[in-house]
Formats: sequence, structure tokens, C-alpha cells
Amino acid sequence: MKFEYVIQHNEMLKSFLQRHQYSKKTISAIKHNGALIINNSHVTVRKMMMAGDKLTIMLPDETPSSYLIPSRNPIEILYEDDYLIIVSKPNYLNSTPSREHPHDSLIERVLYYLNVGQLIDTSIVPHIVTRLDRNTKGIVIFAKHGHIHHLMTTSAIDKRYMCVCYGQMQLSGVIEEPIARDSQSIITRKVDASGKYAKTSYETVMTKPEASLCEIKLHTGRTHQIRVHFNYLGHPLVGDDLYGGSHPKIHTQSLQCYKVTFIHPIYNREIEIEIDYKWLQNIYAEL
Repeated sequence: MKFEYVIQHNEMLKSFLQRHQYSKKTISAIKHNGALIINNSHVTVRKMMMAGDKLTIMLPDETPSSYLIPSRNPIEILYEDDYLIIVSKPNYLNSTPSREHPHDSLIERVLYYLNVGQLIDTSIVPHIVTRLDRNTKGIVIFAKHGHIHHLMTTSAIDKRYMCVCYGQMQLSGVIEEPIARDSQSIITRKVDASGKYAKTSYETVMTKPEASLCEIKLHTGRTHQIRVHFNYLGHPLVGDDLYGGSHPKIHTQSLQCYKVTFIHPIYNREIEIEIDYKWLQNIYAEL
């Protein structure tokens, strides 16, 4: 992957790289396995650039972790360009490998698609930008290089979720309660004063005594945040066995990331991806 610039004013290359959000890790990688080229000549970060110079930055090739085994199982692609790939994750699929489910994760499916499936000569390593719990459906963003991942994680991503929870919710609300690990479990979390700051806001789309359909915005990204916060309010997600929402027929939490909005790190334009949530509407209607 390479980037080309025409320098607008005199500046040291190192300063230019820092100003354009090249991380220390990326700059170090470029030194060892990439290239910095000005006017067709290789240079170091100490080079003083002049207005009108043409700078080419060759990012180093990346090697996938040996723990990732490409999986040829299909993925649903919502958006793709040279820098990002955005897919829809189904229920019962890990975003990344875990001890309980070591392979056929979403990232391993994306790895197969980007390399084996595309029959390309160079290796593209997907870096997960947003992730979802195993039993949460919805949109997941991957970057095609560590540098792009860094740029994505330093900018705001507006993530919106839809859920069905038990009981009749208020029209809107903000849940601002710290979340900590549960000392009685290696998996679950709980609201606790010793935990990390967490903020969730919601708008109720439809409600009745039995259940509510809500739109949710995450302001922080704690593990199981929505599930923990809604359970704390006394409105667990329908089907969430882990947090008090067990249902005789629904065995996955009724939760989906249905929309993401962000400014593209390279194209500098807004990207908005949205998918339908009819399955949640159906669950709400049947309760």
C-alpha cells in the first residue's frame, strides 16, 4: 500500500509523518520494511522537504498471525474499497478467535476473501476496527492495513444499535454507570463503582407492556455494555441468557448493530452504512 503527496511547504519528513497521523509503530515499520521516497530518491525521516517535492510512502507488507486460519465460509460485504472492508456478521459467529471457538471467526473469513478468494499476489491483513459479541448481529468494520486501523481508531465512529428488551421503556434515556468484571465469572460484567466509565443512550421506537424496541447509541465501548446497562435498568434483552433475558424460543440476544457513520480516513468524506432489522421487529411483534 502506498501514499503519494505533493509537499506544500518546507518541512522535515518526520514532522510531516507525525502531522498526518503516522504512528510511531508505523514509522518504525516503514524504516525496516517500507520506503520513504522523495523525487524518486530514498530518504530517511530526517530529510528536509521543500515545497513542490513529491513524496511517496510505501507501507510495509504485513503477515497474518499464525493463529488465524483462513476460512472459505461466505461473508456478506456491505462496503469495500482499497482501505476498508465492512461486512455484516451473523449470530453464532465470533468476530475474532477465542478459546471456546478457535477458528472460523469473522476475521478468518475476511482473511480468506481478501487473499485466497481474490487470488492476489500480496498479502492483505484485516485489522478489526469494531467488533461484536458472538451472538450479536450487525455491521463490523475491518481495515486493510495497520496504518488504516490506527487512523480509524483515532477518529469518531457513530455506531447505532437496535434491540428488543423486556418491559416498557421510557421514551428516551441515558445510562451512565461504570462497568466492571464480575468476580464470580470470567465472562460476565456488572455495573459497579469500581468499574470503568460507560455511557449508553437510547430512544424507544416502539413500546408495550411486554417489550420495547429501542435504538441505542454507544458513547463508550465496554465489553457487553448494552446488555449490562439494560439489565441494570431491569429491562434485559430478549434471549440474553447471560444477563437475565432468557426466552423459551429465542436463544440469542435481540441486538444488532444496524448503522455506522464515520469520516473516511483517506477520502475524507462521510461513509454511512445501514442494514435492516426486520428480525427484531418480528420478535417485538410476537411478544
